Amino acid sequence: MLSAVGRERGTPAPSGQQARAQASAITPGKPGGPGKRPPGPEPLPADRVRTLLGGHRLSPGQRRIAQYITDHLTEAAFLSITDLADRVGVSQPSVTRFAVSVGFSGYPALREALQPIALSAVAASPGAREEDRRNELQAAVDAEIENLESLRRAFTDTDRVVEIGRELARSVPLTILGLRISVSLAEYFAYAAKRIHPDVRLVSRGGSVAYDALLQSREAGGTWVLAFAMPRHSNEMLAAMRAARSTGLRVALITEASLGPLAEEADVAFTAGTGSRLVFDSYAAPGVLSAAILQAMADADPERTQTRLEKYEQAAEQHDFFLDD
Repeated sequence: MLSAVGRERGTPAPSGQQARAQASAITPGKPGGPGKRPPGPEPLPADRVRTLLGGHRLSPGQRRIAQYITDHLTEAAFLSITDLADRVGVSQPSVTRFAVSVGFSGYPALREALQPIALSAVAASPGAREEDRRNELQAAVDAEIENLESLRRAFTDTDRVVEIGRELARSVPLTILGLRISVSLAEYFAYAAKRIHPDVRLVSRGGSVAYDALLQSREAGGTWVLAFAMPRHSNEMLAAMRAARSTGLRVALITEASLGPLAEEADVAFTAGTGSRLVFDSYAAPGVLSAAILQAMADADPERTQTRLEKYEQAAEQHDFFLDD
């Protein structure tokens, strides 16, 4: 949850999503409407950052992070935790501790608070010609391209993807877990996995329903759960992952954060950045990562894959599933 730095007591701080909604509007509101600012000069972006990060006792390393963010705001506000740590020359845990030290729940929350300030800095830049400025939709695409570039670099070593594909292929049944906004990714993966795997079970509800399904999967011989956890991370997802492990299932996690309680609870964690420039996140990189793991599952048992795909095509033709191209 975002810090209430600089707000009067009793006035709730806007959520990160609210701030993004205001900053990423495709058609900004006209002056003079209900949201008109009171008279007076707009604080400079650097001053807004100092207000956001100030008033806290920071270590020398944390001061380096704060200075880097202030000096490189328009870039730093959209970096992954890995990239920011590399730029500053500190560890990822150091970035997380810094975010907590300045009043945020973690680095994603801090980044969400910085992004509207960074966008206002870009819009107000006197040296930027109008035709050179990206609109917000283009900026969102550019951010996703960077997420895909980071994933491409991670794919330099394919061993981890190949290994988890082999493990998931062997798990019969295989459980796919996704709650709240992560359901869409889990449904995509489960839909495709059913084409090449004999027993795929989707769990998209939390609480006791999830526990029952996980327990049944384990009792039926399953060994793995593949979990999807996109922001905002929920308590029920953490509970479901712990429930899976309590039954004896191992957990592979696809998420955007390499640190935090969900990653710590997983046996194997894969990270892929989410697009956070618009009101709602976009999932280009997690989608590609999911497809890569599906490919690894298919490659792990090529004969089974071929047989099942042929049977599906026969059924599709027999029952006329699809339109003729």
